[in-house]
Amino acid sequence: MMDMDEEYTSGGMIYTLEDEDGKEQEFELLDELDYGDASYCALVPYYEEKEQMLEDDGEFVVLKREMIDGEEMLCTIEDDAEYETVGAMFLERLNGMFEDEDEEDEEA
Repeated sequence: MMDMDEEYTSGGMIYTLEDEDGKEQEFELLDELDYGDASYCALVPYYEEKEQMLEDDGEFVVLKREMIDGEEMLCTIEDDAEYETVGAMFLERLNGMFEDEDEEDEEA
């Protein structure tokens, strides 16, 4: 379970997540989807400097939105099958987004 603060920048939604050890890190929202009765977010680490972004491995994190004590939290997905299913759905969606962008660039 992670505490979160939201912020909006010109690039999109930025979340400051705090892990169980109290360490904070900023993530940018890539995509959201609903599956079953739950909502999920795909996030990548957020960097202000382009050089840092280029050095990142490009992997995204999948977290589940949950209401805990009346507050929305982004939580780790504990069930391996659920994580694999939702992760595959995000991969398919994100690959489709980038393929569409590549096609638009070729047409321009």
